[in-house]
Amino acid sequence: MTERKPPGASFESWIDAQVRQARERGEFDDLPGAGKPIPDIDKPYDEDWWIKRKLKTENVSLLPPTLKLRREAQDTLVEARAARTEKRVRELLEGLNKKIREMNASVVPGPPLNLMPYDVDKFVREKWQGPESST
Repeated sequence: MTERKPPGASFESWIDAQVRQARERGEFDDLPGAGKPIPDIDKPYDEDWWIKRKLKTENVSLLPPTLKLRREAQDTLVEARAARTEKRVRELLEGLNKKIREMNASVVPGPPLNLMPYDVDKFVREKWQGPESST
């Protein structure tokens, strides 16, 4: 329990004494983030910074499900193009296709998805043999 402010002492001097004593006891040593730059300190002030940080740490998206899946599709295609094995490409695209089929088969809020499942075999052929081999 913290000690009470003595009568007659100003809050400022009493708080300063508390901080100094805690520092001398080492209570501020090894705190998380010690010696590291303060994140986003050079960015302009945003009064909603704490809301945005919370949404980011909780991995909450405010996008409608269809837009979120479109973004995921773009990211998955980039990852599939960079994949080193055919097996990995197939895993990525088949997982994406499953999500696309599920969303196309259901009613979801927001704009339409406007995506059809990708042709995995065609994607694999084009990745390793080039686009001219798909004709």
